[in-house]
Amino acid sequence: MYKTTESQTEDQRGSPPRAERMRRTGRRTVYVLLVLVGCIALYAILFAPVAVTSYEVRRGTIVTETMGTGTLEARVKATVSPKISGRVANVLVDEGDVANAGQPLVRLDDAELLQQVEIATASVAVAVAGLDRLSADKDRAVAVLHQASFDYKRTIKLYEHDTAASVEFERATEARSIAQAELARAQAAIVEGQHELITQQKTHLYHQARLADTQIAAPFDGLIVRRFRDAGDVVVPGSPVLTLISTDELWITAWVDETEMTRLQTEQPARVVFRSQPERAYPGTVSRLGREADRETREFVVDVRVLELPENWAVGQRAEVFIETERKTDVVVLPAKYLLLRGATVGVHIEEQGHAAWRPVKTGLRSRDSFEVIEGLRVGDTVLIPANPKATLRDGRKVEPAP
Repeated sequence: MYKTTESQTEDQRGSPPRAERMRRTGRRTVYVLLVLVGCIALYAILFAPVAVTSYEVRRGTIVTETMGTGTLEARVKATVSPKISGRVANVLVDEGDVANAGQPLVRLDDAELLQQVEIATASVAVAVAGLDRLSADKDRAVAVLHQASFDYKRTIKLYEHDTAASVEFERATEARSIAQAELARAQAAIVEGQHELITQQKTHLYHQARLADTQIAAPFDGLIVRRFRDAGDVVVPGSPVLTLISTDELWITAWVDETEMTRLQTEQPARVVFRSQPERAYPGTVSRLGREADRETREFVVDVRVLELPENWAVGQRAEVFIETERKTDVVVLPAKYLLLRGATVGVHIEEQGHAAWRPVKTGLRSRDSFEVIEGLRVGDTVLIPANPKATLRDGRKVEPAP
């Protein structure tokens, strides 16, 4: 009994318990697994092939562009408004309608002006009749004066031969003077009547012009883009009724950074990308350069004429313009994503016998997504980048095409 107890005590003192042995075994297993995983990871980093995306270097065309953001505007536009006050009788067009020059667009109520024209017409007729009457009075005064002059001359001869008395001579002289005065009065009345006729004619023309102003016509061929008024509205001179634009020349009024000013000039080709259709670019050309920069944003306006429009467009819609400032053809072109930076050195990874090799390059022109390569690459070289953006390439690393 004593020996058994002593043996158990020695077993407790000389060897660890079962649970402790299991814990130690588990830790050794974890250490082994960690070392194994580390070795596998080290092999993957140092020796396993890296899946890559490749590009075969070729020659092509590269274009540098200056970008600006703006809105679609019409070069020629007009706010259609009345010259006189009145009530709108009818608006003859609506938004989206095409109008021809001289086509009636709006009619104002003309009932009162029609009456004024009729009154003015009658006043002209009265003035003409009055002038005819005055002309008749003048003819009568001329006849009276002619007779009075004849009697005066006959009386003088009789008076000189003592055949007529002095009283008859005086009466003949007086009659001639009265006839002359009547003729002068008739002539003055005719002048006054002529002035009155002119006044009435001008008044008539004035009321006719006001009547014509009740019809508002299109000043040029164009498109109605906005309607402000409806029938029954009361308008005053200058109040907008419609907005009309000419579709002969539509352009993007774009804001461009002032640092690009020296690179831009009129007639440069451009691309226009509408935000409503970002997948397509429409051709354009620079029409006008602004001469005033915004003092806050340090940008200036460039008007780019759109040579082709989308099927659906609207004045004021946003778009980006890309103005071509320089173009080179038949040069080595490389997509920008294949260029890498090591410190201050620009270079690429190329494939050499299934491995990646670093090669510095010298670039020239840059487009939105490509570079001109002046030195360091030849046509036919295969340039690499990892298919997984998180992976890295180093010199000598084995590579394989991405699946």
